[in-house]
Amino acid sequence: MNDLFTISGGNCEPATGDLFDRVTISSGKQVNGSDYDFLRKQNAPSFSGEDNHVSLVDLFCGAGGISLGIAEAVNDLGLSLRIPLAVDFEAAAVNVYKENFSFANAIQEDLSNIFSSSDQFDQLTDTEKRLREEVGKIDILVGGPPCQGHSDLNNYSRRKDPKNSLYFIMARAAYVLQPSHIIIENVLGARHDKNGVVHKTISALQELGYRVEMAPVDLTTIGVPQTRRRLIIIASKVVQPDITGAVEKFSTTTRNLEWAIKDLEDCNSSNLEETPSKPSKNNLTRINYLFEHDLDDLPNHMRPPCHAHGNHSYKSIYGRLKWSEPSQTITSGFYSMCMGRYVHPSRRRTLTAREAARLQFFPDYFTFGAAGSRTAIAKIIGNAVPPKLSYIFAYSMLCSARP
Repeated sequence: MNDLFTISGGNCEPATGDLFDRVTISSGKQVNGSDYDFLRKQNAPSFSGEDNHVSLVDLFCGAGGISLGIAEAVNDLGLSLRIPLAVDFEAAAVNVYKENFSFANAIQEDLSNIFSSSDQFDQLTDTEKRLREEVGKIDILVGGPPCQGHSDLNNYSRRKDPKNSLYFIMARAAYVLQPSHIIIENVLGARHDKNGVVHKTISALQELGYRVEMAPVDLTTIGVPQTRRRLIIIASKVVQPDITGAVEKFSTTTRNLEWAIKDLEDCNSSNLEETPSKPSKNNLTRINYLFEHDLDDLPNHMRPPCHAHGNHSYKSIYGRLKWSEPSQTITSGFYSMCMGRYVHPSRRRTLTAREAARLQFFPDYFTFGAAGSRTAIAKIIGNAVPPKLSYIFAYSMLCSARP
């Protein structure tokens, strides 16, 4: 078992010996490994540099979770990062991206205004020609196309959502930019899109000469302290993708809530990221009831009328988190107990943005204040991709591509 973010510059083998704290000891007891330290880092590395660039384009970039994982992998390999293009439709997300990647060319734009919707890869538009010239050679193209329309947390009918057509933009971007490697991330339900957009995208990438692999990944197996499963597509013109191999190489023990956020238990800051949302009077009564009766799940008679007779599908709603277990999936509703099991285990409040960010595997140096409001911060964190996910694939691909 290997801990991430522990690999010394230029070395493509996981750290061993006394260089770094081990994740486990012989008895199986979990100790503070380097992931633990990574999440608590206060200062960001300098990812950009003059030489040895890895060039990255991030589409549907959000706050930059995928970019951050790749940046850390590139940094661990003793290289520097160039980001000639990062795009998202949401202004708040782009503002956060710029705040954390000041060297990147991050823009707010609808990608359908940049890339053609054509599935015929025989001609570039004038806009696409200019883009190819401007961004130059690309090593890695990444993207997390909008998932709301086919989220496992939503009903089946929403898989018909028009947003799903944006998925194919990843294949079009591959045709335009000709990257060496591609990483696409989404929810598992994306496989069941009514129009088969995932499989169309894979077929298009194969026609472009990429070797492609698709597989689900349980993020708890790589140490992300929440129950989150994602669909990953890796494509490469340089190496044979090996999703399972990368996950196994970097697998670690399951991390629980205590490991991730115990040190953030007391909120003594006025910073928006570090203060919880104020609950409604009714929800405060419900939170107090959980603590006064030492309960993790709110009984039916304390729930709103629509849930009062057991007609609720999600038992975790209005629930209290447990120190000994990973968090439930972090969504944009983490500020509210009516959106899931988001009540703190030992404090009469819901999660703060910083706690939710930790559970999404963002280090403390990564800031979200540029989003501008509590609602925007919650949306950005809930929609983010845990950086550890992109780290393992970027690191594995870049190492495999070395001569």
